Parts: sequence; C-alpha cells; structure tokens
Amino acid sequence: MQAGKNAMESTKEAAANMGASARAGMDKTRAAVQGQVEKATAHNASDKEAAEVRRQERVQAAEEEKQRATRANAAAKERATGGPGAYHPSQGATGVDPRAAEPTGGHVKDGVAAHNPHVGSDFSQARGTGGQYQ
Repeated sequence: MQAGKNAMESTKEAAANMGASARAGMDKTRAAVQGQVEKATAHNASDKEAAEVRRQERVQAAEEEKQRATRANAAAKERATGGPGAYHPSQGATGVDPRAAEPTGGHVKDGVAAHNPHVGSDFSQARGTGGQYQ
C-alpha cells in the first residue's frame, strides 16, 4: 500500500511541477512581450536599457517562483509519504520521551490495554455489576 501511496504522491508532485513550469513559462513570455513593447515605445537608449533590465528581472522572478513551487511540492510529497522530516501527530513532540510522563492514578501499566465492557457486547447493560450500577 505504501508503494501505491508513493506512486500517487509522485504523480501529484509531477503534475504540480508541470503546472508551476507552465505558469513560469507564461510569465516569462509575458515579460518578453512587455519588454518588447517597452523597448518599442522607448524614446531613447536609456529607456530601452531600463526596459531590458525590467524584462530580465521579470524573467528571473518567474524562474525563482517556479523553483520555490518545486521545492514546496517536494516537501509536500515528503510529508504525505512519511519521508524524512515528515511529522505525524502520533509521534508526539520532538525530543519528548513518552515514558517520562507518569500516570497520576497508579492504575495504568505499560503494555496493558484497557477493556471497555460496552464495546463488542450483545448486552445493553455493562457486565460485572449485574446491571445495578450504570
């Protein structure tokens, strides 16, 4: 079952990465078109140079966003598949020894499970008291 979960999470990560790549491609294309328009409407060389710098900044920002999304997708996959760094609530807080907490009533023993008389019974009343105390 874990292999199926890993395959599913890998597929989800790949799809999310494709989406991030497509989005970055569109942003880069938009930056290129805007840069061309700004260059065409520029009146002097310094305006054209400024338009080129803005275009390069937009392209770089799109690439950085794609890399951030890819890292986030990989981290989400690691959490979902239980890989390194994954956290599950049953693990407790990091660095806390669950044996350090002593039971207060003294009735709890390690390795002993409690029995609930109402679970799995065909009787509507609890066993052990003759039904007198409920």
